[in-house]
Amino acid sequence: MLIFKGAKLTDGSVQDLAIQEGRIYEVGEHLQHDGSNEIDLHGEVYVSRGWIDLHTHAFSKFPPYCAYGDEIGYQTGVTTVVDAGSSGYEDIDEFYEESKECKTRVLAFLNVSKTGLGRVDELSDLNHLSFPGLKRACEKYPHFIIGLKARISSSVVGKQGIQPLKIAKRYADELHLPLMVHIGNGPPMLGDILAELRAGDIVTHCFHGKDNHLFRNGLFPGLHAPIQPCREALSRGVLFDIGHGTDSFSFAVARKAKAEGVPFHTISTDLYKRNQEKGPVYDMATTLTKFLYLGYDLETVIDAVTDAPANLLYKGQSGRLKKGMVADLTLFTVDEGEHVLTDSLGESVTYHQKISPKGVVLRGEYIEL
Repeated sequence: MLIFKGAKLTDGSVQDLAIQEGRIYEVGEHLQHDGSNEIDLHGEVYVSRGWIDLHTHAFSKFPPYCAYGDEIGYQTGVTTVVDAGSSGYEDIDEFYEESKECKTRVLAFLNVSKTGLGRVDELSDLNHLSFPGLKRACEKYPHFIIGLKARISSSVVGKQGIQPLKIAKRYADELHLPLMVHIGNGPPMLGDILAELRAGDIVTHCFHGKDNHLFRNGLFPGLHAPIQPCREALSRGVLFDIGHGTDSFSFAVARKAKAEGVPFHTISTDLYKRNQEKGPVYDMATTLTKFLYLGYDLETVIDAVTDAPANLLYKGQSGRLKKGMVADLTLFTVDEGEHVLTDSLGESVTYHQKISPKGVVLRGEYIEL
């Protein structure tokens, strides 16, 4: 048995956590078990459910949007990475075999185009969309494929407009899977995209700063009130995911969203090898720190990579620490100091704290970082 003594939780409380046979055995104060391996955190290191990154590119095949799961996963404090459409059904067997080599838990949103990111205009030819192929892949890997992905921006869909989204939505409905939709430059315009989505569907890159963003509804450039379809989509239960990425996160849009009460539900990185090494993403911890800078409290920020994605992926299962849950954990600190944070448009700010991962527990195994 492994016991973390004095683990700090994001609500500010300090508890002991006992782990046995890959699951949380007990959460409480002053836990004692004969023969246990105790690690004293002295109330200084936070412990949360393992971080879940809902939007990554964890398949190594298609540069530049590629990485190995462990390099963007447990080595950065993330215990579950979800690949967002790198693979279509043509390459899903290869991706699945690669994922099994990782310590990190790897899941996938399957690209609705059979080519995946083998080409970056994958929805410009409707011949690349085939329901039988998608269905076979989803039936073969029901515990690996957790949804479908459609990139609905002008460079991807070309002259097809909104049609690929309509097809993707029909496929997702028939397979009873959520649809993750990438938004960016239009056409299609964002209002038209949001109108197609229903409860449980996910809009990723929700706070991007390109022309076709949530607040570009006036006659003049700048940030105005959120477009009406945004409010309507949220009321239907559409989920907003950050999906930071190289080009898809704006401090200005995020500040406006906070001021207007437009929520995000999950924080993800859109991480792959290049933006891990060269930024502005770098890793999940840096992305989470940006939301502390924006004024969100630590519990809200960590919930967005634990409780919220766990509810989505595991059908209502809480991401909170409790007896009996699988012992996937992230250990981290919030360190004081001056840190420069940069968004996708090049705006840099200095913030006085930074979240730093210190270790993970994966299937009961403790790995110090």
